[in-house]
Amino acid sequence: MSDMDEDQAQQLSLLPSEETDTDRHVAPLPVSPDASLTQAIGAFERYMETRGFTENTRQAFRLDMLLLGEYLGPDATINEISTVTLSAFLRWMETGRGVPCSPKTLERRTTTLKVFFGWLAEEGVLPRDIAAPLIHRTVSAPLPEVLDDAQIAAILNVTEALRRGGEGQKPDARPHLLITLILNTGIKKSECTNIQLNHLDLSDPQHPALWVRYKNPRRRHKERRLPLPVTWPAVLDEYLAQYPTQQYLFPWTGRNLEYVLTKVAAAAQVSRLTFEILRWTCAVRDYIEGMDHDTLRRKLGLSEISWYETENRLDMLARRYQARTRRRT
Repeated sequence: MSDMDEDQAQQLSLLPSEETDTDRHVAPLPVSPDASLTQAIGAFERYMETRGFTENTRQAFRLDMLLLGEYLGPDATINEISTVTLSAFLRWMETGRGVPCSPKTLERRTTTLKVFFGWLAEEGVLPRDIAAPLIHRTVSAPLPEVLDDAQIAAILNVTEALRRGGEGQKPDARPHLLITLILNTGIKKSECTNIQLNHLDLSDPQHPALWVRYKNPRRRHKERRLPLPVTWPAVLDEYLAQYPTQQYLFPWTGRNLEYVLTKVAAAAQVSRLTFEILRWTCAVRDYIEGMDHDTLRRKLGLSEISWYETENRLDMLARRYQARTRRRT
């Protein structure tokens, strides 16, 4: 979910395009259960293209599946493949192929198998998803930090006080505008610094929204519309009166905005406050509140590949968040 996700294994942190109900029912060319793996891979490529998988993702998945074909041989048919076969293939990838396979690459190849055979099962080509029992041996990494309810309240108390001003200080709406924006949308720092005023849709006072836009045409598939709190436009008006800007909402570098967060954290007696912490906090709160997982994935601008890892981490963070909340009550 971080900018680090952008550079994670094989540069795969790319999001399929926004779907409509019609898109969900567009099926690839059918394959029969006794089709060769090669034929099924061809149909899978068409499926990925239909779903809007990026070129990097399609290429990586295709190469992973071709390795399975190399392992099984040219005459393998998809109805001959079992969970045992796939487990043996992963062991071969890890220790028997004679080519180094990092834990991150092995994790991605497990994801490839799950997406491919999950698709075959969903299409009714196979009676069940034979890749479902495969265990993701996720590369160990510390769980990201998230804010609990008490910390969020302390932070917002500080930003509201700054917004009001007083005691010789001029009113400053910038910290409150910035923090409530990230806390409600979960956008990344790079997305935040790229916001232009015309990316804000305030045409309906009851449903203000932010359009996350990209200059690079290769990243247009990640563009999305995110709802904003109904109270946010009023804060925006205060902010624009204090910080007149003609183009960018925040005409500062990401580093300068991080300084704003650091000062708020110190005043709120919170150890750390970063874009990443706010982004994960937003995601965990949405996850706990029961947001549809695919909706949350799209809100965060994540690919289906990245979501496999992120979803597991969100589940662990949600449990920790709820346990910490219970201890405080």
